Amino acid sequence: MGFLLCSSVQVLGTEEEWRGGNIPHTIGGGQKVRLLKEEMQNHADRDDLVVLFTDSYDVLFASGPEELLNKFQQFNHKVVFAAEGLIWPDNRLADKYPKVRSGKRFLNSGGIIGYASSINRIVEKWKLQDNDDDQLFYTKTYVDALKRLSLNITLDHKSKIFQTLNGAVDEIELQFEPTRVRARNIIFETLPILIHGNRQTKHLLNYLGNYVPDAWTSDLGCTVCNEDLLDLSTLDEVYHERHIHKFWEKHKGELDVKFVGPEEILSEGDARNMGMDYCRQDPECDYYFNLDSDVVLTNPDTLKILIEQNRRIIAPMVTQYKKLWSNFWGALSPDGYYARSEDYVDIVEGNRIGIWNVPYIAHVYLIKGTALRTDLKEKNYFNQDMMDSDMSLCRNIREQKIEKKTRSPTPESFHMFKPPKGIFMYITNLYEFGRLLSTENYNASHVHGDLWEIFSNPLDWRDKYIHPSYTEIFTGNVVEEPCPDVFWFPIFSETTCDELVAEVENYGVWSGGKNEDKRLVGGYENVPTDDIHMTQVGLDQVWLHFIREYIAPVALKLFSGYHTKGFAMLNFVVKYTPERQAYLRPHHDSSTFTINIALNNKGIDYQGGGCKFHRYNCAVESPRKGWSFMHPGRLTHLHEGLPTTNGTRYIAVSFVDP
Repeated sequence: MGFLLCSSVQVLGTEEEWRGGNIPHTIGGGQKVRLLKEEMQNHADRDDLVVLFTDSYDVLFASGPEELLNKFQQFNHKVVFAAEGLIWPDNRLADKYPKVRSGKRFLNSGGIIGYASSINRIVEKWKLQDNDDDQLFYTKTYVDALKRLSLNITLDHKSKIFQTLNGAVDEIELQFEPTRVRARNIIFETLPILIHGNRQTKHLLNYLGNYVPDAWTSDLGCTVCNEDLLDLSTLDEVYHERHIHKFWEKHKGELDVKFVGPEEILSEGDARNMGMDYCRQDPECDYYFNLDSDVVLTNPDTLKILIEQNRRIIAPMVTQYKKLWSNFWGALSPDGYYARSEDYVDIVEGNRIGIWNVPYIAHVYLIKGTALRTDLKEKNYFNQDMMDSDMSLCRNIREQKIEKKTRSPTPESFHMFKPPKGIFMYITNLYEFGRLLSTENYNASHVHGDLWEIFSNPLDWRDKYIHPSYTEIFTGNVVEEPCPDVFWFPIFSETTCDELVAEVENYGVWSGGKNEDKRLVGGYENVPTDDIHMTQVGLDQVWLHFIREYIAPVALKLFSGYHTKGFAMLNFVVKYTPERQAYLRPHHDSSTFTINIALNNKGIDYQGGGCKFHRYNCAVESPRKGWSFMHPGRLTHLHEGLPTTNGTRYIAVSFVDP
């Protein structure tokens, strides 16, 4: 409980055990009145002293003493209580409240300001127990017309000083000024000084605390991001070297690894509980770092940055590529599920940079080991009825309670119920950390399902499957021209080639190089190859997107002035072997231009092979794995596939713009 004397602050009750009841869920709080009564006895005769009494753990100050005193004096009353629109704890007293034309009608005991002598006259009447209700005591005083008049009490009906958030969540908007931020009541057009997150509004209070009064401002940005940091600059030890050396010396003769697989029949919640408990049970575990498989961290300093921030729970912000989907929520709906905060888009898009107190984090986060061994010492935080494991964890962190079936407290045990001690969870976007993979449409039935992720995870698809020298096509001199208008450039990584071959071989239905081909509209192929079409393995749309995204820009550069449609009806993988089909006779392609990508290595996987262009009497006999030919299809570039003399040769071919 906070106690303000002019501009001095005194905290009451720090040396006492809380005996005021389980306030968020039932009546209580009388201990606060008793503490205030004891203190006010020291100021009983002070008619010139203004005292502000407020809850301490769920209140934000938006301004200072000067504005506070000015607003108090404008009330022209001896004592002013906070007000709210909902009555608590006894709604039978509603009819006894004075009517108000506009504003909040009911008293809230979380904020009191008045002259010391007048406040003393109120609290000196307290003769109840610590676990009796403070708000009921003040309410009975206020609704008694004679007492109200004699004590000169009023309520802050329009939130000029006190803003209670319970029942008023939609009334509050942030008002940004150059060097500070205020919470504005848009109903009454007031700028309250104390913001009280009473009842179930702590998450909104945390949100407001990211800004009010000056934690983040439009001119200064984040003003608290460099506070209370851990200095790791003096640590010159190579990470983990000491631990690994010690481990190796002890266990180099044997290695014991525990694998937790599907045969364990563990639910996701049970598995996560088990992982977290490993750190909890180890007194030398300083941090528990959770990293889900759908997170790609690209910043090698991620862990160092999180540790330096010195928060009990903190997560690096990661998002799906070019999407607003992230690993945090900025707000909660009334039923505890997702709601978009006003600042969510700005934080995700990097328009506001800082460290943010949020009600939900997931996928990747760091928790201090001391937190797990103190406030989070229960072993079952991830399992809660009808909730995903991440939501269950965050709810338990926020509320600091585990749902258990227990009897109602007895009068003897009632005082043992303390207010919840929720732990703040933070998200930081001070740096770029990485990204989230989109996994909702992932098909695990493929041999290499990542090949299909070009739409869901385009950046990761590019990193994995496009040749690392691809950008040099446009910025360097990597493109070769071994024959006239036959261009040769890197396009696929080694991984792409290997996985594409594995997919078609897994499918295994090769055409046999016959003229009769039911896959074609006319059922006949003039120059057949032993191949598998991309449509047969479900890669046709992926392949067409690949052509538009990666081949079309190359075509525009190499064939200046030609803008391809990026369309191809025939996209296929060809298999050359001496036994089935060793070569391909001279022919023109039914395309404006053709790409021909080598999928394995000459001299290692096969002998022979290559391509000869007859008009120019020019041949390329040493294809490079992952490199593509690009050449005109009709009229000028009659060509043939040279014989494969040993092994198996694979190529991927597309007839673009037929």
